[in-house]
Amino acid sequence: MARSTARKRALNTLYEADEKSQDILSLLDERIAHPGAQTPLPEYAIEIVRGVADHLRTIDRTLDEHSTGWKVRRMGVVDRNILRIATWEILFNGEVPDRVAIDEALALAKTLCDDDSPAFIHGLLSAVCADKDSVVTEDSAQHDQNNDAADQSGNDPAAQSDPSADNQPTVD
Repeated sequence: MARSTARKRALNTLYEADEKSQDILSLLDERIAHPGAQTPLPEYAIEIVRGVADHLRTIDRTLDEHSTGWKVRRMGVVDRNILRIATWEILFNGEVPDRVAIDEALALAKTLCDDDSPAFIHGLLSAVCADKDSVVTEDSAQHDQNNDAADQSGNDPAAQSDPSADNQPTVD
């Protein structure tokens, strides 16, 4: 299956999780186990959704820092998730050239968003590309700190870096 189709399916999953305020990875697990009327998710769609979930804090912080006038939480749901996918590809997926990530995001925006969205998305992703080395360095340092803290406390590092864990009740 083409990566363009996988991106669209990943967008659908991220959109649904966002609209329902559901944990991304729990929804992904549901979609993998029970695809319903749709065909099973392509492997690349699963990789995108997991990647966005794993790096959601860094992705959203990066978008907030490079956006003028609109914070991630104020963006339209479709725009926000198109940006998250492309930002993950730019920052964390070395297999996809930056230009391809931007072009694919623009293709989605042109078909799914209002007329102003493609220009906004293009400008924001271009700014992310221009600054990506510092963002990736910061993310690596944060992951290292999380892993060091987990090693010292005996906790699972994956649980500490889970962006969805912030609003989850704790069980003692």
